[in-house]
Amino acid sequence: MANNNNKDKCNVPNLRFPEFSGEWEKCKVSELLDFYSTNSLCWEQLEYDTENISNLHYGLIHVGLPTMVNLVQDRLPNIKDGNKPKNYELCKEGDVAFADASEDTNEVAKAIEFYNLNGRDVICGLHTIHGRDNKDRTVVGFKGYAFSSTAFHNQIRRIAQGTKIYSISTKNFSECYIGIPSKVEQAKIASLLHLIDERIVTQNKIIYKLKSLIRGIAQNMVHRGKPNVRLSDCMICNSSTLQESEVLESGTYPVYGANGIVGYLDCYATLNEAIYIIKDGSGVGTVFYVAGKCSAAGTLNTLQAKEGYSLQYLYYLLTVFNFEPYKTGMAIPHIYFKDYGKAKVFCPSHSEQFKYTKLLSTIDSKLLAEQNALVNYNLQKQYLLRQMFI
Repeated sequence: MANNNNKDKCNVPNLRFPEFSGEWEKCKVSELLDFYSTNSLCWEQLEYDTENISNLHYGLIHVGLPTMVNLVQDRLPNIKDGNKPKNYELCKEGDVAFADASEDTNEVAKAIEFYNLNGRDVICGLHTIHGRDNKDRTVVGFKGYAFSSTAFHNQIRRIAQGTKIYSISTKNFSECYIGIPSKVEQAKIASLLHLIDERIVTQNKIIYKLKSLIRGIAQNMVHRGKPNVRLSDCMICNSSTLQESEVLESGTYPVYGANGIVGYLDCYATLNEAIYIIKDGSGVGTVFYVAGKCSAAGTLNTLQAKEGYSLQYLYYLLTVFNFEPYKTGMAIPHIYFKDYGKAKVFCPSHSEQFKYTKLLSTIDSKLLAEQNALVNYNLQKQYLLRQMFI
C-alpha cells in the first residue's frame, strides 16, 4: 500500500496499491445501478432450513451478515409456504442490497453484496433496496465495500430523512456518487478487504470457542459435588448509590456501570478485587470480575468473598448460575441478594478452588488477547474503508 502523492489529481484515494495510477471515475449511484422491487414479508412469514426461496430481511443487513454474503457459510431465512410474493426479482451474484431505514444515520444504507449464492434462489425483502450493475462496470466484491466506505456514508448522512427513524429511497441515489477504478484495481481492493473479513470471521469463531470452553469448565466445576454452602455464607453484598451523572470524564480510578467503564473518580470503593453484578434491567444477573482500585455505579451491586473462599471461584460459579428463579418485576426485572443468596452451591476446598481459578483465568487471559485482536482487525478494516475509496 502507498499513500497518494499525486496532489494534482483529485479523484484518487488517500491510500492505494503502488502499481496503480490515474484518476478514478466518479459515478452517480443511480447511473451505476438498476433497482428492483422488494417485498414486505415480516419475520413471522419466514423460517430457516427449508428448500423454499430465501428472503433477505433488512435486520440481517444491520446485524448478522458480513459485507460479502457467501451462502456456503452465511444463513438466510426461507419464505414459509403460502407467503411467496406474486412478483419478485431473483438476486444474482454481484447484486447489492441496502437497508433503507435505521435509528442511526451510520446504519442507513448499510449494504451487503451477494458474493456467492451457492445455487440458492434469493429475493430481497422488507426495508431493503435491491440494486444491480447491469452495465458490468464493477467486479463482484467491489461494490459492497465501496458502499460501506466512509466516503459513501458521509453522503448518506447528509441526505437521510427523518427524526427518530432515518430513511432513504432509490431517488436519493441520484445525489450520491462512488469512485470506480479499473476492474483490476477493484478486484485487488475487494480481495484485501475480503481477506480481512474472513479473518474477522475466524477470530469470532476463536472467541466463541474460548467462551464455550470457559463455560463448559465452569459448569463441570459447579456440578462436581453436591451443593454444600449457601451463597450468603460465601460472600457479602454491598449496594452503591453512585449515579453515573456524578462521575468525571477523566480521573484516577475507573467507575463501572452496566456497560463497562462509565467514567472516573479520584476516590474508590473497591480496594483489591470484586464481583460486580447487574441488579436490574435487561442485563440483570450479568457478572464481571474487577481487580484494582475502582467503584461501581448504582446499577450494580458489589460482591466480596468471605474468609476461606476464592472470589474468582465464586465469579466463575456465578457466570453459570441460574438467576431466573430469583428475578422479580414485570417490565424491569430485578434480583436481590437476599433472595439468590439463599441458593446452595458447591464449593470444594480452598486448594481445589484455586486450581480451577488458575485454569480458568489463564483461558480468560487468552480470550482477552483474542478479543483485542478482533478489535484491531475491525479497526484496520474501518481505516481502509476510510482511506481506499473516494
